[in-house]
Formats: sequence, C-alpha cells, structure tokens
Amino acid sequence: MNFVTNNPLGYEKIAKLLKSFAIPSITATLVGSVYNIVDQIFIGQGVGYLGNAATNVSYPFSTICLAISLLIGIGSASRFSLDLGNKQPESAARAAGNGISLMVIFGILYFVIGESMLAQLLKLFGATEEVFPYAQQYAGVTLCGMPFLIITNGMSNLIRADGNPKYSMLCMVTGAVANTILDPIFIFVFHWGIFGAALATVLGQILSFFFAIRYLWR
Repeated sequence: MNFVTNNPLGYEKIAKLLKSFAIPSITATLVGSVYNIVDQIFIGQGVGYLGNAATNVSYPFSTICLAISLLIGIGSASRFSLDLGNKQPESAARAAGNGISLMVIFGILYFVIGESMLAQLLKLFGATEEVFPYAQQYAGVTLCGMPFLIITNGMSNLIRADGNPKYSMLCMVTGAVANTILDPIFIFVFHWGIFGAALATVLGQILSFFFAIRYLWR
C-alpha cells in the first residue's frame, strides 16, 4: 500500500498540487510541438520549401498519433487515479498494465497501417507531385517512431497520475532536446537532408520512450 500513501495526489492540498503539477504538465504538452517547429526551421534552411511542405503534409500522422496516445493515456490514468483513491492498488496496477498493453498494440497497428497505406494517405493529406517524394521519405521514417511516441505520451499521463509530473516532463523534454541537437548535425554535417530530420525526430522519440519505460521499475 506504500505507493498509495506516497502519492501526493492523495494527501496534498489542491493549491499546492496545482503549483507543482501545472508547469511540468504544460511544459510537457508544449514540447510535443517542438519537434515539428525544429524540423521546419532546419529543413527550411537545409532542404528548402519543398521539405517544409513535406513536413506539413506529413503532420496529420503526428496528430492522429497524439489522439491515440491521449485516448489511451488519459483513460488509463483516470482509472488508475480512481483505483488509488479507493485504496485498491491491485486494481490500479491492472489499469496501468492494461493501458500500457493497449499503447503497444495500437502503436504497432498504427505503424503497420501507416506504412502499408503511406502513398494513399499522403495523397489524401494533399501531397502534390513535387512534394510527394519528400513527404514519402519523411513520413516513412517518422512512422517508425510513432509506436514509441504513443507509449511515451500515454505513459506521461500515467506518470503524472502516480504523482511525478517532473519526471513526466523530463521524458518529453529529453527527446525534444536530442532532436534539436541532432537535426543540424544530420542535415548540415552529414548532408542527409529530409531523411536526417526524420531520423533525428525518431531518435529523440526513442530516447523519450526509454526514459518513460524506465519509470515502470519505480
């Protein structure tokens, strides 16, 4: 029962919780937009306007990914919190486990469907003949990171529900910082173009994923 009584959500005053949870939670949410903004800046300088257009056409993949992670993450975190409040740690553990299992399943399904229907979806999202090769390369790589992104975003909700908003923020910020560092290296030093930007994004997401999964042992 230790982890029930150690969770500040169970005993701290609401005013104090708002202070300690608001800034990390807002920061973690805003960081999700940093990936696209950073990519746009460096791709615009290193690839050109067609590269920027490709990231815009590919952005719906990230939006759908975020929707899936919020659906599972917020739902499982809410159930987790309710069970903790009712002093049912075993049920809370099951809710967290079921949520993480769903994140993995939906992440893999999303990757498989996205890759198998990539060309059709990009055309549906508005890719022109000029933009299509760039968008196909960018989205083809970034889709590899979507399962990791779904798990990380979903886990961040569970971590906050467990009373650790700062660790949740750390998971998201670490990946964004890695992406910001790797983008110029891959684009301007290795001259990998839009592939380099996509690879930097995926590596940042994988790094965040490992930080999130590390929390399971806590």
